[in-house]
Amino acid sequence: MNTFVKNFYKFLLLMACISMVSAFLVIMLGVAAREFEWDIPGLDAYAGYAIAATLFLALPETLRHGDHIRVTMVLQKLPPRVGAIFEYWCLGAATLLSAYFAWYACHMVWISYTFHDVSAAADATPLWIPQIAMALGSIGFAVAFADALLSRIQGRAFFEAADGESARAE
Repeated sequence: MNTFVKNFYKFLLLMACISMVSAFLVIMLGVAAREFEWDIPGLDAYAGYAIAATLFLALPETLRHGDHIRVTMVLQKLPPRVGAIFEYWCLGAATLLSAYFAWYACHMVWISYTFHDVSAAADATPLWIPQIAMALGSIGFAVAFADALLSRIQGRAFFEAADGESARAE
């Protein structure tokens, strides 16, 4: 099961990489279009969709690598017993909040699909299409927090060892 979940995180990270490259290509196409005076409607919207997809799809793997803002500075100052209780509480609260957000994101995709909601930009893209990436990333984020909580309960390490750069950033 743990291998399946880690592969799911890596799949989402691969999709985030593809989205990032897509955003770059769309932006470069927009620059070229302005230089050659072409009119390609909706390029800004597509770049925005790709950037949003990148951000949401990368959430689980960045959590696993400890690159999100975490409460480690507070945990280090607390006594070990109190710090452990506080970490359980934080992981539990984060799991519940991210699960609620994932449910809401999926619900929003369904509402956009059923009401045929389209983008207000020049592209008029059905909004449920770019919202799928947000929903997938949110589901992955909720699974990652649940995995972190279960790993903590079982005494396994969830977070990857931080490199020196991440440790200095906190």
